[in-house]
Amino acid sequence: MRIGELAAQAGLTRDTIRFYEKIGLVTGQRLANGYRDFPPETVPWLQYVRTAQTLGFSLSEIARTGEELRDAPDTAEALSALFEEKIKVVDARMTRLAALRAELEARVGTGCPLRAAATAG
Repeated sequence: MRIGELAAQAGLTRDTIRFYEKIGLVTGQRLANGYRDFPPETVPWLQYVRTAQTLGFSLSEIARTGEELRDAPDTAEALSALFEEKIKVVDARMTRLAALRAELEARVGTGCPLRAAATAG
């Protein structure tokens, strides 16, 4: 299918699909007239990409894990493992953000929010 039809079916822009092609997430063949031609299975793959992005996965993670998942014998099990890894990343980020919030809160009312908390007062 041509890029316009793929974009319509996947709910993406042509530019997004071109970008995904440039970074290797999708592959289309060039026809003799220069048009891109994508296989039908590209639509569900792009839906997977969008869902994975919504769940906080980067495009590089999606590209890497997509290859892993295609070769995995049990996709649900493989996905669960990826989700567990991502939960650890989210938890670590939340811990760092909580520490940052506490630091910012300690600086409120110090007169200069950039002054070290130990010298405030």
